[in-house]
Amino acid sequence: MRARIAVLASGRGSNLEAILDFLDSAPGASYEVVIVISNKADTGALDIARTRKIPASFIDVSIDSDGSLLLALLRSYGAEIVALAGYLKKIPETVVSAFNGRIVNIHPALLPLHGGEGMYGARVHAAVLSAGERESGATVHLVDAEYDRGPVVAQWRVPVLPGDDAHSLAERVLKVEHKLYPRALEIVAALHLASSER
Repeated sequence: MRARIAVLASGRGSNLEAILDFLDSAPGASYEVVIVISNKADTGALDIARTRKIPASFIDVSIDSDGSLLLALLRSYGAEIVALAGYLKKIPETVVSAFNGRIVNIHPALLPLHGGEGMYGARVHAAVLSAGERESGATVHLVDAEYDRGPVVAQWRVPVLPGDDAHSLAERVLKVEHKLYPRALEIVAALHLASSER
């Protein structure tokens, strides 16, 4: 038995692709991706899903501010866990409540540092550098009602090197995101399956 995961993504889909590559190489994995959802109609993530024959859907968040369409779509695919992979919209409270403890996000810094509303992409790496941090990394955490405040599932540290700029640091962190996220989802999925059997 595998946990059914929905992946939400807003961009090119590199973390989605890393998850799918992991699943291709791990036939005994505890999860499968059952749908990919984006808040943008034209994204690399949706293209990746379609290429891999995974259902792909666009939801216009301007007409779904309460999350009712998103929640209905997640339920229609039997999603048990939601994985945010570069999804840049806040998850509506109705969805957070319905999937309490089962929404997972990856953040490109070592939370609780350099997280919160508006902290994504190059902004995060610029903040790490301007703070004079000696290391950064990636954090996988559970999602709650506040940005980047849920319990940490796993972290992977990388050094901040002399001469780094936001771009070079972002590249280093992204490489570990691609290794960390699929494996952290394996932990979340295995725990979910174990608790479902009780």
